[in-house]
Amino acid sequence: MADAGHMLSDALALGASLFVAGIARRPRTARNTYGFRRAEVLAALFNAALLAFSVLEILHESVGRLADPPDVAGGSMLAVASAGLVANLVAAWILHRDGGDSMNVRGALLHVMGDALGSIAAIVAGVLLLAFGWRLADPIASLAISLLLIWGIWHLLREASVVLMESAPEGMDAGEVQRTIERIPGVASVHDVHLWSVVRGTPILTAHVVLEPGAHGTDVAHRVGVAVQKEHRIEHATIQPEAPDAPLVPLRRKPT
Repeated sequence: MADAGHMLSDALALGASLFVAGIARRPRTARNTYGFRRAEVLAALFNAALLAFSVLEILHESVGRLADPPDVAGGSMLAVASAGLVANLVAAWILHRDGGDSMNVRGALLHVMGDALGSIAAIVAGVLLLAFGWRLADPIASLAISLLLIWGIWHLLREASVVLMESAPEGMDAGEVQRTIERIPGVASVHDVHLWSVVRGTPILTAHVVLEPGAHGTDVAHRVGVAVQKEHRIEHATIQPEAPDAPLVPLRRKPT
């Protein structure tokens, strides 16, 4: 019953992921200049919420059955769980092969892998029930799977929060990027370095570069863009050159 409820919530989540995948492919517009790829992050949050609800339901059902485990049809459990495992493994293979860096697809993959683990737990419980009549196998297996799913939910939420909070992408150090820029000939100093991503796998950089005397702004900006692309795989960099004596904060004009 817990596995069936989990599968139902996952069907809804996969439907939402499919819908969002179509939205994410839309071209950018004058209003949405970055396009619609961040819809994947919203879908990931939706998937995490549904998965958390499923885990709570499974935990509630499992804890109740620990004290008074009911009779379970082990043969039927084993047959249905085996068929479910095959279907989930095929779906997981397709998503893993074609998902790339899409957070939306990885959220869907998490659901499918959770279903596969649930099917494995049901298979093990069905074997134990048929072989030994051990009725506690069912709730214990469900509790173990719930703990694994909680870890997956936390990982997905943490990854989505990095994007929404515009934090530096995982594996990237804004300080190291700044040091790379400071080593470029013609750069006197760097400030206002911002490093974030629209979605996972698309890092974006903006920085203000103070030029050395005699340096040409466009040449320096070009060299900086090439350097951060080569050393940090940052494809989208916006560099603002500034003269050595330019104030960091524009002076306010006196009211007329």
